[in-house]
Amino acid sequence: MAKTTSTKASRQTKAAAFPVRFEAKLLRPVAPKPVSWTFLVLPEEVSRLLPSRGQTTVEGTFGGSALRATLEPDGRGGHWLKVDRKLREAAGAAAGDVVTLAITPVAEEPEPTVPADLRKALAAAAAKVREAWSDITPAARRDFVHWITSAKQAETRTRRIENACDMLAKGKRRPCCFDRSGMYSNSLSCPVSDDS
Repeated sequence: MAKTTSTKASRQTKAAAFPVRFEAKLLRPVAPKPVSWTFLVLPEEVSRLLPSRGQTTVEGTFGGSALRATLEPDGRGGHWLKVDRKLREAAGAAAGDVVTLAITPVAEEPEPTVPADLRKALAAAAAKVREAWSDITPAARRDFVHWITSAKQAETRTRRIENACDMLAKGKRRPCCFDRSGMYSNSLSCPVSDDS
């Protein structure tokens, strides 16, 4: 019983920490060039407060402007944020500036955008596959999408779509071979900044 109480108290403490405020420097990626976006790396202590080492959707403010975005895993247990031109300009910020953010994880992860090739495969799959896809959480669907779209070659992507349909048919609720954090497979990482 004490363990349950301790866990509950720990969750309440974690929840009470939000919104968390911090500052981060806007960086420009080395490649590909030219790019209109910048990025920032969350401080380690902020990433540790988040509910997942993988993608996590947050809302709050970015330099005083409204923010709702999905943080990406950096492969080292932390997170980074891609900042598009529109958000950067709304905040009056440029690469090299330090911006203030206040973030809170969203209560429910949003639905991912399902790429056309996966949509087509799901539509052609057995009813059991479509039912399994509908039954898993948005975060699990996002993991499948991210695993498929992270393939570097078309053949690999096609194979992953076939494997995803097979996994769903067998009752698997997440891609079994996808490391959401990138910490063990080096499949995910933060861009390299041009001032590194």
